[in-house]
Amino acid sequence: MLLKTKMLAATLVAVTAAIPVAAAAQTSANDLMAMSVNELNGEIGQRYNAALALSTDNGTVSADDPRYVWALQAKAQCGIALGFLKSNTKDPVSIGKCVDAAARMNASLAAPEAQVVVAPPAVCPDTIAGIIFFEWDSAEVPESAMATIQSAAQSIATCGKTISVAGHTDRSGSDGYNDALARRRAEAVAQLLVAQGASSNSLEVSSYGEREPKVPTADGERTPQNRRVEISVKN
Repeated sequence: MLLKTKMLAATLVAVTAAIPVAAAAQTSANDLMAMSVNELNGEIGQRYNAALALSTDNGTVSADDPRYVWALQAKAQCGIALGFLKSNTKDPVSIGKCVDAAARMNASLAAPEAQVVVAPPAVCPDTIAGIIFFEWDSAEVPESAMATIQSAAQSIATCGKTISVAGHTDRSGSDGYNDALARRRAEAVAQLLVAQGASSNSLEVSSYGEREPKVPTADGERTPQNRRVEISVKN
């Protein structure tokens, strides 16, 4: 009886945490893309916070609750979307996956307990697990990027694959300097991934300098979207 009471209490905590998302889930990804960056940041942030609360709830984790898997997926994808929004970029792929995972998380929340639950898919991302953006000429990982790093580290733990941590720069500065800067950025992110539980043996750290810009620009131009580290699953 005591165990059931604790599990019920944990479920009530998860329900409370997910209420904002339950209402927001009625908004489609297309509706979100039409919003301003500030409005979109609030909508995605609501979903991320609800997924974070559910994924760290001991009752949900220990009860083999399917909402836990969708919470991890929502947290990872919403974290990626928030990373893009930091540079005023609306990424339709991560936003769509964030909305879908959050909706499935809340659909599972409302499902009758006696209903047969089909095993959800693995949360290992198909390609990009996270993107970290940097200030100009800096290899210091922004504090705001920790949510993305934590989500990526949890996803990595489920993959059992090699994870690429690739550093990039914008096109300002010399090629040699940018190669070294991109390497420092990638190594800084890799260290934080390991600190969050990722195995160092599964990480492949590399530097592309300015050779693969996310946004094509003229040589010498400073572009926030190109100053980044991409965390991705190698197929």
